[in-house]
Amino acid sequence: MISPRMAKFMNYIPDSILVPIAKKLVNRYIKKYANIKINGEENLKDINGPVIFVCNHLSNADGLILNKLLKYNDPTFIAGRKLYKDFTTNLGMKIVKTVSITPNSADKDAMKKIIQILRNGNNIMMFPEGTRSRVGSLIKGKSGITILSRMGKASIVPIGMSGTEKLMPINKEGKMNAEKFYHSDVNINIGKQFKVPDRLKGEDKKEYEDRATDFIMYEIAKLLPKEYRGVYDKI
Repeated sequence: MISPRMAKFMNYIPDSILVPIAKKLVNRYIKKYANIKINGEENLKDINGPVIFVCNHLSNADGLILNKLLKYNDPTFIAGRKLYKDFTTNLGMKIVKTVSITPNSADKDAMKKIIQILRNGNNIMMFPEGTRSRVGSLIKGKSGITILSRMGKASIVPIGMSGTEKLMPINKEGKMNAEKFYHSDVNINIGKQFKVPDRLKGEDKKEYEDRATDFIMYEIAKLLPKEYRGVYDKI
């Protein structure tokens, strides 16, 4: 946790100095508190881009861990604008390469930026649920993932992660700068690259987006223990 007084002081430190220090601190915290086990890492080696990496979302630690795991794939993370308002989470956004988006809205400017990143042959990392799960298991995915994959001509690489809800629990009062690291086992399963299903004949746009989004979310669910599958437990 960074106190308001410390945050005010750190605001005067140039990013060129602050960000490298923050990266080292984050890596030290993750190494100290997280016992990480990875399965399927070989699926990252022969990826034909562009791809959208998709993962369930349990904690603010998720992006920090995935940023390190996917460093050779160099994805741009999609992050909600509210993360830039708090000093602590804003610092995290500086560590991770991001593009900001307004959740639960038709943020056309952000969507255009993300699609352009994909069309340029680069990769994206996003959490299709759109927010951290407060119930510790998968919640309904947003159709934005289907829209981006189709318009960006990108395939999908699913990731299932468990244990980060214990590594850095969500603060019950909504104070992200009060969230702390705790010792936890973190399991990460990486699936194989796949294409989003095509639209069926006679299927309207919403029906297609709902079906394709559910298809993607079930691929994430397959990589999770049963208790983490939530609304996508029917597999």
